[in-house]
Amino acid sequence: MRRPWSITLLAAAATAASLPTHAQDAQALQVAALAATCANCHGTQGKGVGSALPSLAGMPKDTMLVQLRAFKSGERPATIMHQLTKGYTDAQLDQIAGYFARQPK
Repeated sequence: MRRPWSITLLAAAATAASLPTHAQDAQALQVAALAATCANCHGTQGKGVGSALPSLAGMPKDTMLVQLRAFKSGERPATIMHQLTKGYTDAQLDQIAGYFARQPK
């Protein structure tokens, strides 16, 4: 039995409406994966514990982005951060800074 066109149209609209959510979920996972690379030194979700390195969780995005860009350009000296930041695009650094800014301290 064929479905009336209105039911087919409603089903298609419901499917299309869910697509942006899946895209957002995938984007959020990708950003979390980028940020996870910082965990070895800065702790899980940027919550450093007993480390001489700064905690990244809750750091203002603009503050972190200035530091990341300074590491990437070589303006701010570092042992390893200048090498790590060169592996990310400016857009990825922006995403990483935003991720840590959203994390509770």
